Amino acid sequence: MEKAESDVDLSPNAATVLEKRYLKKNEEGKVIETPSDLFRRVARHVAAADAGYGKPEVWVQQIEQEFYELMTSFAFLPNSPTLMNAGRRLGQLSACFVLPVDDSMESIFDGVKYAAIIHKSGGGTGFSFSRLRPKGDVVGSTKGISSGPISFMTVFDTATEAVKQGGTRRGANMGILRVDHPDILDFITCKDHNSRLNNFNISVGLTEAFMKAVEDNGEYELLNPRTKNVAGKIGARQVFDKIVNQAWKNGEPGIVFLDRINASNPTPALGEIESTNPCGEQPLMPFESCNLGSINLSKMIQRNQDGKAEVDWQRLKDTAWKAVHFLDNVIDVNKYPLQMIDETTKSNRKIGLGVMGWADMLIQLRVPYGSEDAIKLAEKLMGFIQTESRLASCVLAEERGVFPNYENSIYNGEMAVRNATVTTIAPTGTLSIIAGCSSGIEPLFAVSFVRNVMEGTKMIEVNSYFEKEAKDAGLWSREIMERVAEIGSVAHFNEFPEDMRNIFVTAHDITPTDHIKMQSAFQKYIDNAVSKTVNFAHEATTKDVEEAYILAHKLGCKGVTVYRDGSREEQVLSTKKAEEKPQHDTRARIVPKKRPAVIKGTTRLIKTGCGNLYVTINEDENGKPFEVFTNIGKAGGCVASQAEAIGRLISLGLRAEIEPDEIVKQLKGISCHQPEWYEGGRVLSCSDAIAKAIEKYAHRHEKGDNGNGKSKNGAVMQIGACPECGGTVEHEGGCAVCHSCGFTKCG
Repeated sequence: MEKAESDVDLSPNAATVLEKRYLKKNEEGKVIETPSDLFRRVARHVAAADAGYGKPEVWVQQIEQEFYELMTSFAFLPNSPTLMNAGRRLGQLSACFVLPVDDSMESIFDGVKYAAIIHKSGGGTGFSFSRLRPKGDVVGSTKGISSGPISFMTVFDTATEAVKQGGTRRGANMGILRVDHPDILDFITCKDHNSRLNNFNISVGLTEAFMKAVEDNGEYELLNPRTKNVAGKIGARQVFDKIVNQAWKNGEPGIVFLDRINASNPTPALGEIESTNPCGEQPLMPFESCNLGSINLSKMIQRNQDGKAEVDWQRLKDTAWKAVHFLDNVIDVNKYPLQMIDETTKSNRKIGLGVMGWADMLIQLRVPYGSEDAIKLAEKLMGFIQTESRLASCVLAEERGVFPNYENSIYNGEMAVRNATVTTIAPTGTLSIIAGCSSGIEPLFAVSFVRNVMEGTKMIEVNSYFEKEAKDAGLWSREIMERVAEIGSVAHFNEFPEDMRNIFVTAHDITPTDHIKMQSAFQKYIDNAVSKTVNFAHEATTKDVEEAYILAHKLGCKGVTVYRDGSREEQVLSTKKAEEKPQHDTRARIVPKKRPAVIKGTTRLIKTGCGNLYVTINEDENGKPFEVFTNIGKAGGCVASQAEAIGRLISLGLRAEIEPDEIVKQLKGISCHQPEWYEGGRVLSCSDAIAKAIEKYAHRHEKGDNGNGKSKNGAVMQIGACPECGGTVEHEGGCAVCHSCGFTKCG
């Protein structure tokens, strides 16, 4: 796509992400708008809400221009659904929703249906399964036995898998179970194998009573949610240790402190908050949604008379006020996927203004991320944003009125506000790529890293601040940066002075304690919660994870997500090893199975840059892929012969019992000079098309499981490789994101 003369200034990576995920496309998948068109479309649609409050056309046009400049300067960006859908037919602008799941078949399957509708529209969903009766409990209507909440979670997971195949954003769920539910031990280990619940993040809802029992090494009561009676007692330490061990093992479950969340519930008269959105930063009532956006702190810097960098407090204030106005407007122009969500969202008008580019701000200010100065600045900065955002909401209340549930809120009689909440720290994976800044409040994910580009070429990406400083100091060399890219960090490179190594720290250079302290510093001035990953080195112990959890509770965090480097890779390896068949003698030849006389299969058409490619996949008597034939339309010569050769080699591999996933991983992402858009996705080459055909065949026939107990999408994610470009997936902001192509597990 050629860059228009008036288009916004984007990095190559940002341009790629916008083209792939955000820009409007026609029915053939061709991009039909520029980045500036996108931001103008969003600004015009969101500003139109002002007309509904009696503002004249000239005013609305002025607000449109303010919103446009706000986004194209990258001082602020709204959440992804707003960028994707504002001013378009779908019109669904919210990122996060919470749906109720009550203890009845009607409620459970209503939840499945509602979640599918939301996922189709580009949103993520959170559920509390704590109201469902435990496994083995009586079912009154049939006198049967309940299968319990975990079995129903698999129903939600399967529905998400089916819906997400055709979406621009992947469906994502949060599943929460209270720690006092009788099935809590099964829930803690429900993602022990990577073949299960891959469309869910899971968190245990901890109570203050439970944390006190952990401290006292005592027991606590398990409660049957159907009868409200005590179902037994269990040692708090036993449960806590199991949570810690699982989180150490593969990063899940996370924890949320439910009592602490409800202590800051702005509308307690309406009921308790039981769940959050998929990344945990947005506690919501049933049928609530929230519109999020982030201020780019890397832009909130000015130079004083001495040339020293300092926070531009005036610009930060102006940006916060405009962002609150923007997000409040989004509530009005949003097309909600369900009428109940429309009504509930507008009754409380929650917004979540957060930040990104925090690490970049600290670098410019020459403040080390893990220092006490950084903690103090975090509190001052977020306190300032919270105060200004609340004041902006008060002014909107004077002009437009308070939110309808105001009388049932903690603000009643104290302060007239437009929005029940105003601040949230959300993940900003793809948004920060577009804005060219660091993600959320995380440290840098890498000083230098390898990015996959077209035709299999790998580029060395270097943090722009580090590159300038290294060059200015005469310390730059391509050879050094290639070495740095292998590990991402400069912490142990003595070629650079100590002050540079202290300033340019990455997530794995920071201690877990410093991660928790930073999260806590921001949480003090956040209405909702903070999405952040606490990174651990691979060598970390379960005791280290336990201490982080205890510290997070002590310092006032509302939840914690941890990730021990390499833990999920290790889990996949151990799972595969446990499930491996007995190995043949290494000296023996692998003999492909013979082809039967009659075999059945299906043919799929995929458009490629070389023409229509027909991929026929035949299966064996067990329903597993057995051979592949290809036909490349009217094309001949090298194209047809190479496609035929690929098909023969794949068939040989399949008949030798090589898993289809392994073949897909080798072929998917290979690029040629003529990529093509087809069915809402990009087909990079004939090899890529064949891989996609095999993958879709497997999804259709194996219902999300590839035959060896390993989910295709889930496993690729778990081993740290991006399923779309093969780049490295980083765990940050309570989510997982690929900085090469913008893929994110959380949608």
